[in-house]
Amino acid sequence: MNVPHAGPAAHEKIIDETSIRYEGWPIVGVCFLVATFAWGAGFYGQGVYLAELQRMHGWPASLISTATTVYYLFSAVLVVFVSEAIRAMGPRRLLIGGILSIAAGTALVGQVTSPWQLYVAYVLIAFGWAGTSIAAINNTLGLWFDKRRGMAISLALNGASCGGVFGVPLLVGAIGKVGFPATLIGAALVVVALAVPAILIWVGQPPKRAAQPQGEAEKPFVTQSAAQIRAAAFGSLSFWTVAIPFALLLIAQVGFIVHQISFFDPIMGRERASIAVALMTAMAVIGRVLFGFVIDRMNQRGASAALAVSQAAALIVMINTRNEAALFAASAVFGFSVGNVITLPTLIVQREFSAAAFGVLVSLVTAICQFTYAFGPGIVGLLRDAFGSYSVPFYACAAAELIAAALVLVKGKGERPV
Repeated sequence: MNVPHAGPAAHEKIIDETSIRYEGWPIVGVCFLVATFAWGAGFYGQGVYLAELQRMHGWPASLISTATTVYYLFSAVLVVFVSEAIRAMGPRRLLIGGILSIAAGTALVGQVTSPWQLYVAYVLIAFGWAGTSIAAINNTLGLWFDKRRGMAISLALNGASCGGVFGVPLLVGAIGKVGFPATLIGAALVVVALAVPAILIWVGQPPKRAAQPQGEAEKPFVTQSAAQIRAAAFGSLSFWTVAIPFALLLIAQVGFIVHQISFFDPIMGRERASIAVALMTAMAVIGRVLFGFVIDRMNQRGASAALAVSQAAALIVMINTRNEAALFAASAVFGFSVGNVITLPTLIVQREFSAAAFGVLVSLVTAICQFTYAFGPGIVGLLRDAFGSYSVPFYACAAAELIAAALVLVKGKGERPV
């Protein structure tokens, strides 16, 4: 009796991403932990570093802020090449390298005695940020997830919010007890002690997937090299109607978040303003989790436009009221979209472009967005100083959100429909 020959697909591992026993879900937990440390040390911690370095050395805020901007811009350049780094090193080595780099840079920040040393420390943190933040996490999870990628990324990136909710208070409390230098050394040791073993234990070889899905060949950039993919992306309308809208959204979002307490302080006081920030952060977690259950089945461009409009509406309400209840409600509405604005560009890229191009394009979009949002706080601050209030800069942020909502609905002709 002749036995039919088993094709290549017969040798592929059957992958059930919906199963709780699927090997990808522990990777989500590791990425959550990595995101917590990356955002705690590399994003939210920046405000703590600025205040303490000013207090210890008397350096002007502009000098320290310039170092922070250089850090974001340099890491944006590095982020472009995260996909190639994962391909060359594997996700385990990249994540461990990123953790070690961000920990070393964080420890050094507490030891600096002159401005040039701060730049050296921030260069190390920049390498760590590139290896542990959005592009690295998205590329890593993309190796384990396809159909449930939206859910996986949404859950993992909640670690970013935890980095702000828990990381900053812990840093501030420890600094009050043992001082700035000792706190940052201790924080670096905790990061390494918790993250590195988790990565070593759970992040192994990603599963091999079956042959290219039907219709995949219809998507752009299927068989090109990384350099060719980037070159082709610059000529793709669909690519730019992802990159530009989300760059505008993040300029507005980061600009508002950095200045939120300063805006609320004269209205409700510093303590209640901090509660509004905490409410916004909590809503970011809730919004990301709720969207995570359905986002893989939604019109993702339409969802992006709706979230952008909701943020613009929240900003307009905040500009035009001094009622505390309304300000808290507007902060909650704004916060509901904060996490999803980070997640959605990845999912649109996954849906509209080939799997072979996913890592390169996600890294490129992330780099473009980071390069632009690095200027968000400065633009809002300059407009605030020029016009004497936050009305004009926040109206400008709302306008950017509405422009983004319109642009993200535009998709290139002749490409595979969503």
